[in-house]
Amino acid sequence: MKTSRILTTGALVATGALVLAGCSAGDDGTASADKEFAGETIVVTSFGGDWEKTFLEAVVDPFEEETGAKVELITLYSADALAQITAQKASPQIDVVHFSGGQEFTAAQDGLLAPIAADDLSETADLVDLATAGLERGEGPVIQLAPIGLVYNTESGAPAPTSWLDLFDEEYAGHVALTDFSNTYGVLSMLRVADALGGGIDDPSQAIADLGALASAGDAIVVPTSPDLQTAFAQRDTWLAPYAMDYAGTLQDAGLPVEFIVPDEGATASLITANVVEGRDNPELAKLFIDYELRAEAQALFAENMRYSPVNTRAELSDDAADAVLTGDELESVVVYAPGDIAASRSAWTDEWNALITK
Repeated sequence: MKTSRILTTGALVATGALVLAGCSAGDDGTASADKEFAGETIVVTSFGGDWEKTFLEAVVDPFEEETGAKVELITLYSADALAQITAQKASPQIDVVHFSGGQEFTAAQDGLLAPIAADDLSETADLVDLATAGLERGEGPVIQLAPIGLVYNTESGAPAPTSWLDLFDEEYAGHVALTDFSNTYGVLSMLRVADALGGGIDDPSQAIADLGALASAGDAIVVPTSPDLQTAFAQRDTWLAPYAMDYAGTLQDAGLPVEFIVPDEGATASLITANVVEGRDNPELAKLFIDYELRAEAQALFAENMRYSPVNTRAELSDDAADAVLTGDELESVVVYAPGDIAASRSAWTDEWNALITK
């Protein structure tokens, strides 16, 4: 497998447009003039770690091989990526930016993203509807998603949950882990509870109050991060927690007896989007790169390696992977909240939440 050059943030700023000498040469030092985009380079953000390993195999390497273009990777998590493209608005240095926390809404509103039309993507006909729902808002497509439902300890002796409201069932009292609102998973889970209670995203105060009461009464603990959730199940006698499907698999890999359950009211999901940055020299090549991310083969690898649910219905999965993700029709029932609606109220919700859990 070829290794693409990976840059730190400082290196990216220092190199300006990053048109590097020799980037048109093949692995053997010969020119790749027979390939359409030989000699061209795009800069793409990565989340690093295991995600980046799969990204190289599933997308970057085949893209470079087939197009002759080169990909420069820069590791930036979502909030930092938004800050970077905002600071660089007058002279952008990134071609494709990935977000996992809804930042694409803000970026599109601020004119930082180049719109993508559905017919710019060759895979559109095979994508689930939610993958392209944001295109009309100027956002990029959803390339991966992590369903969020209930993670249940199968050795707890308590009945398997069926509803988001089972978080309040006496059967689990003292054995629930909730995710803090500093983590988007906590906010998304709260919104599903709000839907189940009837207030929905327009009026989630009852959900916030009820979840906060669980924590303040000692019937639930509050965890900020994924490793903390693993500790909760492994060491703190947790039986039930709202969290992501892919991380339930991580807990299973660690030997913990957990199962991911989609409640009767349906799951929600954390979305990863791929977006073209406005103002760069080669938006067509950037769009082509995103098209590669949506290919069935790339989608299948992320499902197999990372347990992300594929948005391309042609992705062919092993039996194990198919059991570990949601696919096709299963994704149609996933409730997705508009990032703008969350962004408008998240600060106020967090203030309500913090006031309750610090009592």
